[in-house]
Amino acid sequence: QVQLVESGGGLVQPGGSLRLSCAASESSAFFSFSALAWYRQAPGKQRELVATIATGGRTNYVDSVKGRFTIARDNAKNSVYLQMNSLKPEDTAVYYCNADRIRYGGEWFSNLWGQGTQVTVSS
Repeated sequence: QVQLVESGGGLVQPGGSLRLSCAASESSAFFSFSALAWYRQAPGKQRELVATIATGGRTNYVDSVKGRFTIARDNAKNSVYLQMNSLKPEDTAVYYCNADRIRYGGEWFSNLWGQGTQVTVSS
């Protein structure tokens, strides 16, 4: 009934930038109660936590992306974003958003995942 949908992935050259977006499939769903996160998974590797943002706005990043990636949220749009700058080939992966909890239709939905969006960094 409610899903997360990622967008913004694609092919970019090393040093380039991409902005990933994630939003609820239903406009009446609410992100405001949820911690939000971006994960990524490269071929043959386990899914890796990249960035988190708490309900109060506190952010955390994996060391490999610090200074290059920025996570942000917009509760009014029920969206979370990942701005990725100075991209490296090592950033190539499928990127997934995650919501700890969403309120929709009078119910709570926990630990929701998007389908993923492909990011490829290559010359």
